[in-house]
Amino acid sequence: MAKMKQRSIAVNCWVLRNRQLDGIGNFTVQTLGHVIKDHPEQHFDLLVDKKFENKYFDYPNVTLHPIFPPLRHPVLYVFYLEIVLPVFLKKIKPSLVISMDGFLSLASSVKQLPVIYDLNFEHFPENLPWRNRMYYRFFFPRFTHKAAHIVTISEYSKMDIVNTYHVPPNKIDNISCGISSYFSPCTESEKNQTKEKYTGGDEYFFFAGTMHPRKNIPSLIKAFTEFKKSNTNNIKLVLAGYIMWDDNSIKGLLENNPYKNDIILTGRVNNDELRLLLGSAWCLVFVPMFEGFGLPIVEAWQCDVPVICSNVTSMPEVAGDAAITVDPFNIEEISSAMKKMTDVSMRERYITLGKERKNTFSWKRTASLFWDSIQRTIQD
Repeated sequence: MAKMKQRSIAVNCWVLRNRQLDGIGNFTVQTLGHVIKDHPEQHFDLLVDKKFENKYFDYPNVTLHPIFPPLRHPVLYVFYLEIVLPVFLKKIKPSLVISMDGFLSLASSVKQLPVIYDLNFEHFPENLPWRNRMYYRFFFPRFTHKAAHIVTISEYSKMDIVNTYHVPPNKIDNISCGISSYFSPCTESEKNQTKEKYTGGDEYFFFAGTMHPRKNIPSLIKAFTEFKKSNTNNIKLVLAGYIMWDDNSIKGLLENNPYKNDIILTGRVNNDELRLLLGSAWCLVFVPMFEGFGLPIVEAWQCDVPVICSNVTSMPEVAGDAAITVDPFNIEEISSAMKKMTDVSMRERYITLGKERKNTFSWKRTASLFWDSIQRTIQD
């Protein structure tokens, strides 16, 4: 009897366009790259943007399928997911569809496994353009009930999905996140050169990420301003990333700030420059109002840099006792933590704790847990 051909796994990779990776893009490349490489016996059909360059998944067990139309608007999301995708899936007949951005087809009968990182759009809907907000809040409750199984990245996000959408806990797997290998400690020479380039040689607090409203940049700037009022040192604040949507609150704070010359905005930087900026920092100050995980926290530990982070949502779960945690809505508390971290012995203590804590996280472990979820979903 002829051996039955193994059915492929289809993966929605629409988040990977020809641009620098954001948090979801990085998660997709790291986890999916490990899964594909570690399982050459399994074929993967990847649904990608039509201009996608395959520099991440160049393996013989991968076939790329450029999507049409390009997904740049919620109306196109609906058209593709509910009309185009079901027809495509009937053609290739995969055993499973994985969605790396959580979007599913309600019209398809194929088993679907979404990765849902967080529900920030439910808690801070005002921070999204109205059309995206309406799309997410209408469709994601339906996606979670349509899904055969769900993957997420923290216990906080898991329970948020359970409580918000009334999904059974045993339907959701927390597979956590890892730390990218390109983050590593900087040499003294690299530190000196980086500080000379950005701060004239001075030490600096550092933030990295898209300056989305939920990243709480105005509070960070206000806290740094309070810190400078009571400290005579030359420490600076460096913010790396591009400003999304409304930038008036940030610009207004900078224009009238007595310490505006001590606040440096780099704009978006590539991975090599990000490693240097993070690895040369005195401390990472990461105080968002909401995070599904908070990758910069573990990336800072990988660079032997101590961390101040928020004490809300998933961040205390990730940080453990290896960071100073603060109320992101309390300017004085953030400022006080900055002052504490200027103490050399305090800084060294948190560097040591971070070195220990970072061993909890690896992309290989995350990919292994992801593969377990994939197999369980197929077999159920």
